[in-house]
Amino acid sequence: MPATRAANVAPTAHCRDHVASRPTWRCRACGTAWPCGRAKRDLLAEYGTRRTDLLVYLATLWEEALGHLTERHPGTDPAESHERFLGWLPPRPPSR
Repeated sequence: MPATRAANVAPTAHCRDHVASRPTWRCRACGTAWPCGRAKRDLLAEYGTRRTDLLVYLATLWEEALGHLTERHPGTDPAESHERFLGWLPPRPPSR
């Protein structure tokens, strides 16, 4: 998927301080690996019950980041980066 696709999926205003700096994928605000703790909280608040939308957004960014990270660091483990971008999400509540 082209990098421009992920760039077209933008967070809302309250989330913009803690965004990824490409191609390093560090947080622009605090310098830690993105998504940082604040970005995670903001994303959960922003997307609320729209878990599928959040998963699509993060998966799109993960795909872009994986390309950047493996180019910069050839030993990047895709499973570790998957955990970083998607593994932190709380489990889906059981269906009723």
